[in-house]
Amino acid sequence: MFRTIREQVETIRLEDPAAKSILEILFCYPGMQAILFHKFSHWLYRKRRFVLARMVSQTARFLTGIEIHPGAKIGRRLFIDHGMGIVVGETTEIGDDVLLYQGVTLGGTGNERGKRHPTLGNGVVVGAGAKILGNITLGDCVKVGAGSVVVKNVPPNSTVVGVPGRVVRSMGEKIATLAHGDLPDPEGQRIDELMRRLQLLELHVESLEAQHRAPCDDTPLSSNKHHSAS
Repeated sequence: MFRTIREQVETIRLEDPAAKSILEILFCYPGMQAILFHKFSHWLYRKRRFVLARMVSQTARFLTGIEIHPGAKIGRRLFIDHGMGIVVGETTEIGDDVLLYQGVTLGGTGNERGKRHPTLGNGVVVGAGAKILGNITLGDCVKVGAGSVVVKNVPPNSTVVGVPGRVVRSMGEKIATLAHGDLPDPEGQRIDELMRRLQLLELHVESLEAQHRAPCDDTPLSSNKHHSAS
């Protein structure tokens, strides 16, 4: 337990520039508190003290706003940044050095039995509000953009964005943190492409209209000249 506390403190100090002291981390970081509660509830769960385990996890939820099922398996140095609204399902498996932002859901897709929640590899980063659903696997060093919904396996060293989530970078360079402003935006790119095509179509229509008006504009003039001559 002491090793876990020391690792969590060091992880937060490395990842969060707002952390000013060890006391602040211990008492003011709900993500760390939720992880420590989970260590105890998971121990009870493995001892088949299921009700007690759920009571501990629900206490942690009340105090931190983070719900981690006692059955979830969590690796070392998990960093939960802010953390409010995070939900982690019973059969979830999380590797080492994973970063979860607020509002993340690692959930199931129905009432199926057995393994029904996602598995996250080492070094995975999940952006705020992202949903990772079902018995799927995210490989090592995967980055999930904020608000994405991922329902399929993702290969290692990939970046996933959108609803549903799509891989927009595969086998890219490893990035230690998730720079939300630098993530690709496939929806925005498609909208920009549609706008460019619309502008081209408008120019083409205007050109056709101008060609169509030209002979019509000459007709009244020639007709007026004919009436004047007569």
